[in-house]
Amino acid sequence: MICGIDEAGRGPLVGPLVIAGVLFENEDQLLKMKIKDSKQLSPKKRDEFADKIRNYAKKIEIIVIPASDIDDMRKSMTINEIEVFAFSKVIENLKPYICYVDSADVDEKRFGREILSRLSIKPKIISKHKADEIYPVVSAASIIAKTTRDNEVQKIEKELQKKLNLPLGSGYPADPITMKFIHSWFEKYKHLPSCVRHSWKTTKKIIDASKIKKLDDF
Repeated sequence: MICGIDEAGRGPLVGPLVIAGVLFENEDQLLKMKIKDSKQLSPKKRDEFADKIRNYAKKIEIIVIPASDIDDMRKSMTINEIEVFAFSKVIENLKPYICYVDSADVDEKRFGREILSRLSIKPKIISKHKADEIYPVVSAASIIAKTTRDNEVQKIEKELQKKLNLPLGSGYPADPITMKFIHSWFEKYKHLPSCVRHSWKTTKKIIDASKIKKLDDF
């Protein structure tokens, strides 16, 4: 049994971090599907592949870590450590013989060793940068992670738009639609919702700028 693990939502301001693992007997079915990394696919194609992966995978494990939990965890952990923790939980549940992971650490071998050190089982861990582009089983995991996160962000947007009728965007700080939403929300409500990662530098800048503006009012 082989598994692939990948994440979606490591860097955005809004929404959860999603870690997905998929378990297959081998790569034969994935090769027949001609699967690709989620970033190389349109949303429609990702959804189509996600349905096929769910049909053929022996098992799928997904961990969704909300923004508020990420903020709490970051009080004592780095984002890499959070990923190591979540990856190891997924592997424990899938119990593969070989596990391919997309390394979040600049030192890909160290990332694999840290995951292995947390496991009660001892599969072979292959930790690589851009594993989602190299190994079809990691491409499959990337698709499950991405489609799951996209669905979560859509739910968040639907709830937030009841209070602020603006599009949320992708949730990433480089997205002007997202930044407009966050600034508009903060200007109106003087706080940010729990789906926004308060521990992110961009978020802190927004809050700090508001505090400076208040002092300037005196």
